Amino acid sequence: MKLTELGYNTDFEKYRKKKDLDNFAVGRVIAEHKERYIVKTTQKEYDAEIIGNLRFSAQSRADFPAVGDWVAITEYDEEKALIHSVLPRKSIIERQAIGKQGDKQIIAANIDYAFIILAVDRDFNINRTERYLTICNTANVKPIIVLNKTDLTGTAGLNNRITAINERIHHIPVFAISNKSRKGIKKLQAAIKKGKTYCLLGSSGVGKSSLLNTLTGQPTMKTDTISEYSNRGRHVTTHRELRVLKNGGILIDTPGMREIGIADSASGLEITFDNIIALSRNCKFSNCTHTTEPGCAVIAAVERGEIDKALYENYLKMDRERKHFESTVAEKRKKDKDFGKMLKCYKKGKKSP
Repeated sequence: MKLTELGYNTDFEKYRKKKDLDNFAVGRVIAEHKERYIVKTTQKEYDAEIIGNLRFSAQSRADFPAVGDWVAITEYDEEKALIHSVLPRKSIIERQAIGKQGDKQIIAANIDYAFIILAVDRDFNINRTERYLTICNTANVKPIIVLNKTDLTGTAGLNNRITAINERIHHIPVFAISNKSRKGIKKLQAAIKKGKTYCLLGSSGVGKSSLLNTLTGQPTMKTDTISEYSNRGRHVTTHRELRVLKNGGILIDTPGMREIGIADSASGLEITFDNIIALSRNCKFSNCTHTTEPGCAVIAAVERGEIDKALYENYLKMDRERKHFESTVAEKRKKDKDFGKMLKCYKKGKKSP
């Protein structure tokens, strides 16, 4: 296997030479288990950990390796290695970290395309889909919607789902498939490009692991059924994992996400809700919040039925989350800066300002 078959390109190689990393082997992180990593090279797979200096210099969790990252390593045992450096990421899919104000969680790195998996039954939720689209658009990752479990509905029901998607979401490819009947699978496989990395995004129980098993042609990931008690998916995938497909595509499965918090996603929101952004240029006030202001072009369009009300409300909710996240980050930075000043004054034997 060549590095290019794992997604390596000339930009990574240029950085490697620029930083004098020629003496290190290069591999890609294909799995993560509580700060232990599986790194795949052209020769083998290593159980790897980061060196102390890399751990000490990390400013945040984002400075640690993530699935999809390219890393410089040295072998210290037959199947063990040390990670010395993480090569710059060309894309990062991330969300607001759960339970941690102002922090982000990396879902996967160096992604080209994202399969946003929906199920025709319980999980069909366009509001949530727009959230996934926003984190993809923020990362400059091309989204593809996959409508799964089509065997659970008839032709009319499937067409209604597709129509509902197209009414709210434009210019995004939609594939309708069934892992059970295999309907639509060949068409989806044909769309996967050699050497490109794809990420599976979706809630628990939508069939991500089943799709991975179908695309790889082997039961590489455990699957489960929907809980009859809660009607919610069980978390079958508990970690991120990368697989190379027979046709040359590279696929990363991720744990199901019941919460998709929006972080600093202003650019992503502008792309996802481009029709609202375009209308906002006609608002009376340049700082219009599109909620109560007179002369708001967006509100007027909603009242005329030109903008779907649910889409409009989802945009407002996600924009509020973004602003709250950004204000929390600013507050944390100020606290860190004040604490740094206090320590500096203490070391100099002065009172804090």
